[in-house]
Amino acid sequence: MDAGDAGSAEPREVLRAKYLDYCSAQVADLLLYLSPDEIYLLAHRAYREEGGEGDLTYVEMVRIATTWLSRKVTLPPFDLWLPDYLTNPDSYEEYFMGLWESEAKINID
Repeated sequence: MDAGDAGSAEPREVLRAKYLDYCSAQVADLLLYLSPDEIYLLAHRAYREEGGEGDLTYVEMVRIATTWLSRKVTLPPFDLWLPDYLTNPDSYEEYFMGLWESEAKINID
């Protein structure tokens, strides 16, 4: 689907950046529900499954937990998300973290 066909004034690059922002927000929301102990356990389990050894910093644990969650969460593909967003853009505003603005600027410039 071409964004212009659906009546969107936003370039496809902006729409894709908004989609990625939406997906990031979904994973971040899930991460916020985890306690530090749960992040620790999840990260260490994922780290060991990938053959990692040794200690992890908290930043590394959060990164590993985020990566693991992003693989486990079922998010709509862009082609399914786009028509719903174009039909109901206001319903998505609360899910954007603002990352799309810098991403879209890079892609448009």
